[in-house]
Amino acid sequence: MTAPDTIVLIHGLWMTPLSWEHWIERYTEQGFRVLAPSWPGLEVGVEALRRDPSPLAGLGVGEVADHYERIIADLGTRPIIMGHSFGGALTQILLGRGLGAAGVAINSGQIRGVHRLPLSQLKAASPVLGNPANRKKAVPLTPEQFHYAFTNTLTAEQSRQVYDRYHVPAAARALFQGAFANLDPNSPLKVEVRRDDRAPLLFVAGGADHIVPASVNRSNHRLYRHSSALTEYREYPGRSHYTVGQDGWQDVADQSLAWAVRNAR
Repeated sequence: MTAPDTIVLIHGLWMTPLSWEHWIERYTEQGFRVLAPSWPGLEVGVEALRRDPSPLAGLGVGEVADHYERIIADLGTRPIIMGHSFGGALTQILLGRGLGAAGVAINSGQIRGVHRLPLSQLKAASPVLGNPANRKKAVPLTPEQFHYAFTNTLTAEQSRQVYDRYHVPAAARALFQGAFANLDPNSPLKVEVRRDDRAPLLFVAGGADHIVPASVNRSNHRLYRHSSALTEYREYPGRSHYTVGQDGWQDVADQSLAWAVRNAR
């Protein structure tokens, strides 16, 4: 069997594909074709989205998942799919649809069936979920809110540098869909977790993550316990939600890719 030569990287809420810039460079240098498509409407980049976040307003999980499915289906080969944060939930959805040679869900947002909701997660998401009127809006975080949710292991100065480079308003509808997935039997975050012919899936969690704590990732991983498809969990102590960019990201990137290549079907 030929090893996959293509990697698709999926970003999460409050970010754009620019957040993958170091991983793109590292994987490209190793000879992989690396694609990091934006969510629909986010193609214009960070500064433009800050000025006018209207392309994000009303954007939902189903539309985003369908967007990535079309991109992956057109590749002509099964890629490794890696997603960060809400991109991790999208990775699970796409693997559940039969796509990909292997998947890595990093600091993954939960899918339907995960009931754990730690206080830190509630606090981190409260700028959006605290106001039901946000549902069809694009909602930013303040630098202080971003520091708590994403970069709590960094200094305030380091966090501000990350914020200034990567942060954009979030599609609030997608976050509301995630928060209330267990109340919706037709939620777009419903995944066939018992599927035996799914591509291998690795969960990567940060031990100090506030917005998607490791306990949530472990609960998400346990949903797959009745599937014979390979599903593994790896936790990095002391790492925040911003594990894709904070010091030591190279180890996470290299170990995730090695796992995916080794286990790709």
